[in-house]
Amino acid sequence: MEAMVKKAQPVFSTKTCCIYKAPHELRKLNEDAYTPKVVSIGPLHYLGNPRLVTMEAHKQVYCQHLFQRSEASVAELVSCVQELEPQIRACYSEKINLTADELVKVILIDCCFVIELFLEDEWMINDALFSTPWMHALVIINDLILLENQVPFFVIDKIYNLAFASQLNNGGEFSSFMSIAVDSFSYFNKQGLLPPAANSIAHFTDLLRYFYLPPLHRRPSRVSRVIVLGHSASELVEAGVKFMVNESSSSHGCLLDLEFKDGTLRIPHIEVSNITDEIWLRNMVALEQYHYPEEHYITDYVAFFAHILKTSKDTGVLIKAGIIDSISGGNYDSSVANLFGDVGKGPMLANTNVDYLKICDDLNAYYNDPWNNKMATLRRDYFTTPWKTAASIAAIVLLILTVIQTVCSILQVK
Repeated sequence: MEAMVKKAQPVFSTKTCCIYKAPHELRKLNEDAYTPKVVSIGPLHYLGNPRLVTMEAHKQVYCQHLFQRSEASVAELVSCVQELEPQIRACYSEKINLTADELVKVILIDCCFVIELFLEDEWMINDALFSTPWMHALVIINDLILLENQVPFFVIDKIYNLAFASQLNNGGEFSSFMSIAVDSFSYFNKQGLLPPAANSIAHFTDLLRYFYLPPLHRRPSRVSRVIVLGHSASELVEAGVKFMVNESSSSHGCLLDLEFKDGTLRIPHIEVSNITDEIWLRNMVALEQYHYPEEHYITDYVAFFAHILKTSKDTGVLIKAGIIDSISGGNYDSSVANLFGDVGKGPMLANTNVDYLKICDDLNAYYNDPWNNKMATLRRDYFTTPWKTAASIAAIVLLILTVIQTVCSILQVK
């Protein structure tokens, strides 16, 4: 026992680790959302899934193409990864059952593949791999944003800088790797953000999260409370709450900017694709559970929507308001509610965005105000259609005239 205890070491270091297996509580709800479909990147899914083996040969072809045009020799590129091998291994939460040489090989091939993929040369467009119906850019991108399917960003960046040193340093045709990575994930980058430096991003899942956060100076403070919202979207509508698209937020693209003012809840427009959105939501939430336990802004967003979207009726409210749209088409009311409900299950919340807490407090207070409920009932029962509105106004005018006539009659009698 003493010998065993002396040899005991932490599974991973919280200071260096940034690539994790999704928490069991999240993973069991949808394993496919964390598992690559086409290509494995990094050691966690390396040869662990038979359907990914085919891509290994393609990755080697891409790696060969980068070697052919690299300014650095193969030996120099290998040496670069060898020097970084201990740092790379320390980035993973799981024990990597590969020798140093095996891990260097996996990382180098995967990094070269990603670089060539992002450069989008003509030879790749004509590649038979991408001419097949089941293979297109979004399939690859979906695999590249998975938390378990990552290599550290600093490694790819260093290989890229070594391979194209002169084109980068002397104003050549190559942009920084951060720039081409941002371009490759432009579908998610509605705000048009560019991280300040390569060392500010841990990997592609982290880059994706960066796209959805407000700029650093606009990020709300956090307090040790959890979201409590007692009423769903359809219930809030019955109390008189209006839902509208947050146009001001849409202009700068921050999905997290919610606003409640004067009885109106403004929410940025959401495009819902059953596959893509579930993947990025689940993986960013998983990343925050481990890497950002005190700053889980994406998890706050999911938790809020899990409260207001409990049924297809609630989703219908947001669809009618133009807040939720679908690029997949079809009847998706129930699937959207289930999406946020499922993703919202499991995460642990240490604290919450103060802006969301205030919105929830204000919504609860608005719902519980008797005056708001009475006014909502009045609008719902008497002013929902032009005919009802006209009839109600006519009735009110008739009532007022009747009262005036009665008063005049009383005065004449006196």
